[in-house]
Amino acid sequence: MFKSQARGRRYEVKRLRPSFRSGPREMHKIVCSDCGKEDEVPFKPTEGKPVYCRECYRKHKKY
Repeated sequence: MFKSQARGRRYEVKRLRPSFRSGPREMHKIVCSDCGKEDEVPFKPTEGKPVYCRECYRKHKKY
């Protein structure tokens, strides 16, 4: 494969990825693992892993 073909292929793949401007994200309801408060997150939580509300996430966030 020539370099020009590889560049074109990468461009095609990049175009297929959704952009941040593609519209509103689907929100998922959760119950905070720390305080028990109901909240929404922009991702589907993984079963067995803790999920935090906005306030508790700030407390648990590692810098």
